[in-house]
Amino acid sequence: MDARRPTLSDPATVRALAHPVRLDLLGYLMSDGPATASQCARAIGDTPSNSSYHLRVLSGLGLVEEDASADGRERPWRATITGFTTDPGTSEASELLAASVQLDYQAAREYLRRRDELPSDWRDADVHAHYGLRVSAEEMRTIVEAIDAIVRPYIAAVRTDGPADAASVSFSMLALPRPNGSAS
Repeated sequence: MDARRPTLSDPATVRALAHPVRLDLLGYLMSDGPATASQCARAIGDTPSNSSYHLRVLSGLGLVEEDASADGRERPWRATITGFTTDPGTSEASELLAASVQLDYQAAREYLRRRDELPSDWRDADVHAHYGLRVSAEEMRTIVEAIDAIVRPYIAAVRTDGPADAASVSFSMLALPRPNGSAS
């Protein structure tokens, strides 16, 4: 799939995507899909019927679609996008950001519960880094854009040259001004 990263501006679409199950399903399909509702449910810890419902909602928004089935019995779904941005100034975008952060920290907690089960090379490669920066809004945008440019070639939905030992990895970035800082 070619990179397709639309800016979601319709408030109803952004609000619908702020639902944690929908956001998790879309993320899973963007990185590991295509997959059936049952496969999606196992991956995100949901029921197949609930996942199926939310996949249909995402399909109605144009964010996922049914994929061809090898045997005609299964109904796999695939993401139609490789990522997205939103208008950051809306309340819907704030709801989506909150859902996204919630899912990121849920995934981190699950990883930590199972970390000791992973091979040592993956444990050696994991990282949590925190930096207290003093930057302007423009400098913060520049930093985020630079990191995005480094990461973009590795996005699972578009990467075709991954090594044989490549695995699905969650990479998150938070760049948020401190509430009591001088940003206002």
